[in-house]
Amino acid sequence: MSQEKANGGRADVAGQTPAIDNPDLQVHEPQKLLPPAKERPRIEGPRRRPWWRRWLSWLLIAAFVLLVFLVMRSFSNAKPAAPPGKNSPLGGAAAITAGQAATGDINIYIEALGTVTPVNTVTVYSQITGRVMAVHYHEGQMVHEGDPLIDVDPRPYEAMLKQAQGNLNHDRGLLAEARIDLQRYKDAFARNAIARQQMEDQQQVVVQDEGAVEADEGTVAYDQTELSYCHIVAPVTGRVGLRLVDPGNTIFAGSGSTLVVVTQLQPITVVFYVSEDDLAQVNAQLKGGRRLAVDAFDRSNENKIASGTLTSLDNEVDTTTGTIKFRAEFANQNLSLFPNQFVNARLLVRTLKNATLVPTAAVQHNGTQPFLYIVQSGNTVSVQQIQVVTSNDQNTAVTGINPGTTIATSGFDRLENGAHVTVKGK
Repeated sequence: MSQEKANGGRADVAGQTPAIDNPDLQVHEPQKLLPPAKERPRIEGPRRRPWWRRWLSWLLIAAFVLLVFLVMRSFSNAKPAAPPGKNSPLGGAAAITAGQAATGDINIYIEALGTVTPVNTVTVYSQITGRVMAVHYHEGQMVHEGDPLIDVDPRPYEAMLKQAQGNLNHDRGLLAEARIDLQRYKDAFARNAIARQQMEDQQQVVVQDEGAVEADEGTVAYDQTELSYCHIVAPVTGRVGLRLVDPGNTIFAGSGSTLVVVTQLQPITVVFYVSEDDLAQVNAQLKGGRRLAVDAFDRSNENKIASGTLTSLDNEVDTTTGTIKFRAEFANQNLSLFPNQFVNARLLVRTLKNATLVPTAAVQHNGTQPFLYIVQSGNTVSVQQIQVVTSNDQNTAVTGINPGTTIATSGFDRLENGAHVTVKGK
């Protein structure tokens, strides 16, 4: 068989379409020939990780899971820590200090914020116009009532006074003359030498001259007052402030410029505000005629500044704050209270007799309920609830325990009901 027959009538010539003997067969496009394998471009896919790295990752994950398991197991097997007290492996019995409840007297106070207020603060203004001749005070000086403060040029007012006195003397002379004439007219009228009308006219002349004299006397008094304003003196005993006018300045009447301010320091008062809830017990004491003592403390409420007495209270309650204003007076002999100074006022209302007193440091609070740790026999403590009546820095008056009871005064952070304790000092 020839080559053509073996190929079914197809031509082997490259680039030519082979002959198709069967017309039913479809004609296909000629296939492109691939280049040799050595000449094809190499297409690289993602690299595969080496086998030992995969095994190392799995080993690390397994070690982490094992470590977490061991830690959780150690926590589950650990025993809970015992609270401080009799079963505590750390501290054993709690070390405390103790005191005893006793019977005694304690004062009941009302504490409030107050302001030091002078009894008198006088601001001096000029009532005349003139030149300042001299200033007799030093800044911050203590002056007494009547001490000279400022001198104003008096010469214009002296001249006016002299003129008024001259007019007064003139009118007094006219009055004297009119009175002499009136007496003459009365004598003449008695002898029927003159008419009644002439005598009565002279009587009115006397009245006119008397009015002129009175007007002159008023003018003289006014000029004397104006002249006195040239010599300004201290109206009260107190301390003057900073100097506000110098010699040589001209001051004017009614200008509103302050010449000097004098503040009275002895005695001095403290105004403080008390809640309306405490007003009833204060009024009960005042109705009995008692003078209530008031102590003034500094801003820290630790240092006592002065002692005084309650003098008055306001006539109405302030509706915005629910407080009423009280005033206490202090002698202030050492000038320890200064005007407008803020202080803590402590008003002594009454003294509670034969009360059960405990150290203030021993009183503890559980929310709103105060309580004490009672030291029992066997060196254990128990919780005892109490009621607080009043307290101060040292002692607290309570109800709910008996005098002589031993109570804990320190170490409260390690105490609980039934805890064992060791009392220091025993």
